[in-house]
Amino acid sequence: MLATLVHEVPSGDEWAYEMKWDGVRAFVLVVGVGPDVRVRVTNRKGGDISAGYPEFAVLADELGATEVLLDGEIVALDDRSRPSFQLLQRRMHVRDPVALQHLSREVPIAFMVFDLLWRDGELLTDLAYAERRRALAALGVGGTRWQIPPVSSQGGDAALETSRELGLEGVVAKRLDSRYESGRRSSAWRKIKHALRQEFVIGGWSPGEGWRSGRIGALLLGYYDDDGALRYAGKVGTGFSEKELERLEALLASLERGESPFVGTGLARAARFVEPRYVAEVRFAEWTTGGRIRQPAYLGLRDDKDPREVVREG
Repeated sequence: MLATLVHEVPSGDEWAYEMKWDGVRAFVLVVGVGPDVRVRVTNRKGGDISAGYPEFAVLADELGATEVLLDGEIVALDDRSRPSFQLLQRRMHVRDPVALQHLSREVPIAFMVFDLLWRDGELLTDLAYAERRRALAALGVGGTRWQIPPVSSQGGDAALETSRELGLEGVVAKRLDSRYESGRRSSAWRKIKHALRQEFVIGGWSPGEGWRSGRIGALLLGYYDDDGALRYAGKVGTGFSEKELERLEALLASLERGESPFVGTGLARAARFVEPRYVAEVRFAEWTTGGRIRQPAYLGLRDDKDPREVVREG
């Protein structure tokens, strides 16, 4: 279930408010008992990412004999214990066990659990959000690697201000009576952000100048409209480390194509186009009247997002 972006916090007794975590959406399935217990971590696309987050394997110890499917967000914590998506980039694509032993100390992660979808053979998605939250709290899980963050029903504006003070991304307002609508972006869940940021599909790149001559100078970004066409949204040329540039160049090299994947654009002749397979997270100042983003900064790749799901949010 996905939240709809809005610009004002909904108010009223029918709403509850959670902090918005700057990480990667994930689902954790714990099944089996004793030596046969299995913990499987998947991303939004259903891909198995368990090997990248071995810390979550011991969640089964806290649950005892209870089997669950949990919905939440994987976050990486900086030295002030605040979630950092850019820091999480160091963990998202690593699967080597030896490398992860070092990274688990350098880049600690946590699973922020905010929903319980299945428990001991019973599907809970038709229950109201308030009932699912009570069932989630009753599990009693919590530790350095996972926790159930608090939820508030005492005013959305106060929750938004708290998230700002904590340096978080924003809040998510959820209707207390809402069922879990799998695979849908629903108005029963509404997200409010302090700054504009969203995912964009990478459709190509433009060559740089100076020390970036012949290399990626900026990524060409787009989103899908209601007709399934990839619309050009602008380009981003800041926020890359040297290591990230090298990674992007390697990933995009095999995806080159002769024609632009974007519709209705007049991009520079020097532009290089690629198959729209990758999704980037970008922060920006605003949308222009011409449908372009201003002052964008690259934050990282999202391997948990299907490019076809990327739409304009603002």
